[in-house]
Amino acid sequence: MPPKPAILAFDTSAAHCAAALLLGDRVVLRTDEMAKGQAEHLMPMLAEVLAGEGMVWTDLDAIGVGIGPGNFTGIRISVAAARGLALGLGKPAIGVSTLEAQVTGMGHNMLVSCLDARRGMVYVQEFGRGQPVSKPLICDLTQDALPDLPGKAEPCVTGDMADEVSRLTGWQPVAPVMSMVEGIARRASSRLDNDNPRPAPLYLRSADAAPPRDPPPVILS
Repeated sequence: MPPKPAILAFDTSAAHCAAALLLGDRVVLRTDEMAKGQAEHLMPMLAEVLAGEGMVWTDLDAIGVGIGPGNFTGIRISVAAARGLALGLGKPAIGVSTLEAQVTGMGHNMLVSCLDARRGMVYVQEFGRGQPVSKPLICDLTQDALPDLPGKAEPCVTGDMADEVSRLTGWQPVAPVMSMVEGIARRASSRLDNDNPRPAPLYLRSADAAPPRDPPPVILS
């Protein structure tokens, strides 16, 4: 029997397929960098991670999944996979935002989690001692658009845009203490006893794809 809890977490919200297999206090990590092809790559990769520990799907206690924000299509891939696994295995699937995952294990009094949203924009969310104190938002990467935090609180900022945000705000950049996918696994573990909703994508802006402009077909009677 594998150590408990046994949680398989994964994320495809960026240009990667990332997995973390949490076995009690031990974690097995794998990240395959890839700009496309996550839909075909994810499930075989997860099966390989389990097989590497001599495990099968039914050994798991839960599934953890990154729900974004991030790449629109990538988020849908992971969330759909997590829902399908939960249904097939009869095990809970627990969604964790990527902004929350990357501050896991960090106990700063005021910490801003940030991620690159492209097009001169950034995803941000405020945390206090690892717990969210604001809702996630997307804003322009400018001093005026970023959250206005009191300097006496000595805010810190972490994430892939931490240096850029720091130059605009003066907040102290700090490095995450674990990978994002490990953070997803550990957050999911902490919520095993909760009544968790089904994972749902966290979209903070519309998809890039535009609806078709062609007129609908004419139905001939």
